[in-house]
Amino acid sequence: MLASTAIAEPVDYSSLTNAPAKPLEPLQPSPLNLRTLPALAPAPVTANDPNDIPPTTPGPALLRPLPGSQPANDYQRVRDMLRRPTLTDHLIQESLFRSQDVARVERVLSQIDPDKDEDSPQVEEPIMFDTPEADAVLSRIQVFPPDNLWNQNILAWPVDPSSAAIIEALGAGTPLTCNYDMGFVLVPPTQERVPVKIVEFPKESDPGPYPIPDNTPIEGWPIYHQGLTLAEHQADKLGQGGDRHAIVLDPSSMMLYEFYHTRRTPRGWQAGQASIFNLRTNRLRPDGWTSADAAGLPIFPAVVRYDELSRGVINHALRVTVRRTRRAYVAPATHYASREKHLYLPRMGERLRLRADFPLSGFSQAAQTILRALKTHGMFVADNGRIFAISIAPDARIPMLQSELKRVKATDFEVVATPPELLQRAAATQSVNKQ
Repeated sequence: MLASTAIAEPVDYSSLTNAPAKPLEPLQPSPLNLRTLPALAPAPVTANDPNDIPPTTPGPALLRPLPGSQPANDYQRVRDMLRRPTLTDHLIQESLFRSQDVARVERVLSQIDPDKDEDSPQVEEPIMFDTPEADAVLSRIQVFPPDNLWNQNILAWPVDPSSAAIIEALGAGTPLTCNYDMGFVLVPPTQERVPVKIVEFPKESDPGPYPIPDNTPIEGWPIYHQGLTLAEHQADKLGQGGDRHAIVLDPSSMMLYEFYHTRRTPRGWQAGQASIFNLRTNRLRPDGWTSADAAGLPIFPAVVRYDELSRGVINHALRVTVRRTRRAYVAPATHYASREKHLYLPRMGERLRLRADFPLSGFSQAAQTILRALKTHGMFVADNGRIFAISIAPDARIPMLQSELKRVKATDFEVVATPPELLQRAAATQSVNKQ
């Protein structure tokens, strides 16, 4: 909702279905020729080595591994892979070790060691997010460096002294839910750049032209806009309005393009705001600048995707909308969207963590994967909204989880305090305000 102080009324997708979650459909074989690593049994965790970091326990993978991936919790192999002369940054080592995700470790090592860059994702034409082709590419990319705040394991971070008051301000009994809202499209490096008319926040937008293909999905497509063609939804034929985010990713360069209030007109594309993120760096947006999200954050890194649920592990923070926020922000956020100064309202960028003792039994495997991520990586307050909701890709292969997630209340979360050295590190990457 960007800089507006009024709370918009987004579609409450949770009312559309409360059907029990169904198992995820098996992945279709990928048309890409990718190698599949042999399965290895996880080695037991011992206390013999004081330098070892106890791994998280992501639980069993939901389905067979994606091509080029490995089931999570492979303790011994991850430890051995990280004992390499090319990997000297201890923060990166710690982040990767905690993830216990061999596929992620291999992605990072291939970027650090050029000799291992054997199978970089290749996209030759636009690929929609809800396809096996997209799964194969997404399972092999590294979104932001491993030491980025988005990828930090926060299990051991301290609780903020104001946590209880902030949770009370959120509404302790408020149920968590989810929106199946943020679709995206993958594009090749040769995708034609086109102009986009920026009509609301041109001074806080990154200049174009932008690689927007004809099949770019707009927020909520296709699950909640059946009966309309994609072209009709792009044009907002029914005048439904809303935030209408559009997300485009070039996985070859790892450049991300995000848009707010996106609409295709007879004269071309139009948006309220446009943001570009280099996902190979830790650079934040200029101080005080918004993005397609109110907090100045990117959206794509926070979206729960099918390829992640199929592996049974999510190694990044999620995003959450809340009803009221404070006139303040904390890294990695760069923008606020409120006039309220109440000390115990959450700031944009506030990080909430599901309590470690929250029981996961009784939840479906897909819901457990999300809840484990909320324990290990948490969620950033990213926008104002009518409901307390995380974002899931509107992929028909993902079961409806609203009724399950509503069993989790705001009081089951705690606000964490980001270590000062990480905030300083983030500040050092701050882009210079161009205004």
